[in-house]
Amino acid sequence: MNKFILNYLGVFFILLSALSFFNIIYSYYFNLYLNIDAYFYTFLISIIIGASSFIRNKIEIKITIYSKIIAVIIGYFLLPLIISIPYYFSIYNLSFLNCFFESVSGFTSTGFTVFENIKQLDQSLIIWRSTSQWIGGIYFLFSILLLIDIFDDSLKKSLTNFISFNYSETFKQSFKIFILYTALTLFLFATLKLINLRTFDSFNIAMTIISSGGFLPVNDIGGIVNSNFKEIIFSFLMLFSYFSLFLIYNILFLKEKSLNFFAEDIYLLIYFLILLVVFFIFFNFDYNFSTILFSLTSSMSNIGISFKNSPSNLWFVFLTVVIIGGSFFSTSSGIRFLKIYFLFKYSLNEILSYSRPNNVYTNKFHLIDSNIEQNDINKYFLSVLVFIISVFTITSLLSIFGINFEESFKLGILTLMNTVNSSMYDLNNFNFLELNSFSKLIMIIFMIIGRVELLTILIIVKKFIFKS
Repeated sequence: MNKFILNYLGVFFILLSALSFFNIIYSYYFNLYLNIDAYFYTFLISIIIGASSFIRNKIEIKITIYSKIIAVIIGYFLLPLIISIPYYFSIYNLSFLNCFFESVSGFTSTGFTVFENIKQLDQSLIIWRSTSQWIGGIYFLFSILLLIDIFDDSLKKSLTNFISFNYSETFKQSFKIFILYTALTLFLFATLKLINLRTFDSFNIAMTIISSGGFLPVNDIGGIVNSNFKEIIFSFLMLFSYFSLFLIYNILFLKEKSLNFFAEDIYLLIYFLILLVVFFIFFNFDYNFSTILFSLTSSMSNIGISFKNSPSNLWFVFLTVVIIGGSFFSTSSGIRFLKIYFLFKYSLNEILSYSRPNNVYTNKFHLIDSNIEQNDINKYFLSVLVFIISVFTITSLLSIFGINFEESFKLGILTLMNTVNSSMYDLNNFNFLELNSFSKLIMIIFMIIGRVELLTILIIVKKFIFKS
């Protein structure tokens, strides 16, 4: 394993050791001794791995796109492996596979859980579940920056106002992201406290929201978000994982503001407002609007949590919203709205060019003077194709191993989009603990694929099968 991969993963192992140390302190302070040894083991293992990864290696290896992809993929397997230690040594007698399933679900911010009753869990373990999502969220953001050349050349240009892609400044840029991510988490925590959620719930939910995760400190969100006012506030807080992480940064700190820096977020805002109006017109008579707003923002941000009385008959609509996703540089998953927008515009322009060959149609933002590049259009088409193939594959595999087709289809999309099952998708009573081992392994693999995108894995496969 080369120096770059070791250093990249080492940072997150050290961060994981800090989170496990926090759990040790929390457990001692509140006399929660059930899992304290497991957190100590986790701390010890992660700090040793993290520190040893920074032992000087005189051999400098060129950082290639392949080493970046390998680093990201290895992290999605190794870090959840360490995260699973407290689950394995807990009093709940979970098998290793169940522990790994829970940790991958948390780290990928998916939210599937093998625990049937959260109220029965030790408080420190609930915090551990939330922190696994939190570190997974920032790992995902770092991965986007690392693999941005694969995903999108055009959107990379829009990030240059606050991020330098010069590797000599990697530490400075990474620290900037970490500080911003932490500051937004604290803001969410403070806001949740202001609407009278208890401290423990506010802390855990803040980490859930910022990471676009699905783990909750309670069995039913309706038990703590129990008024229309709280529903509305909570709904808008979930948009923090829908818009770009740097939206607030741009608003507060950019001296010379330009539409170039806000273009994606403006498009996302327009899209959100249109959906809000449509839902208000067509569904406000059947359901409480605050509940509709909550379900809509939860799906758009890929968090996926909902109330027990959420409109399950609209599951196809909500799944479509889940697939579209949010901002390119957010913790939400999905194909991404701008990709779909550009594909639609490109396809429309191609059709019009055949009917009116004398006219010239350009593929560019309406808000900025920048054309979308043909190379990115090709990537977008490939992303959609890969997604369709992935949904077909996971749906077929889950159906083969005993899950009915409709549930397999829904779970396939939610797994790839890293969105928790809930009443919105008519899956709130699904029991992951009793799934057979093959189904769990399939979902583990596809949860990771959903985070790194199958396109990156295909690049690695091409590298080793078709060596040039």
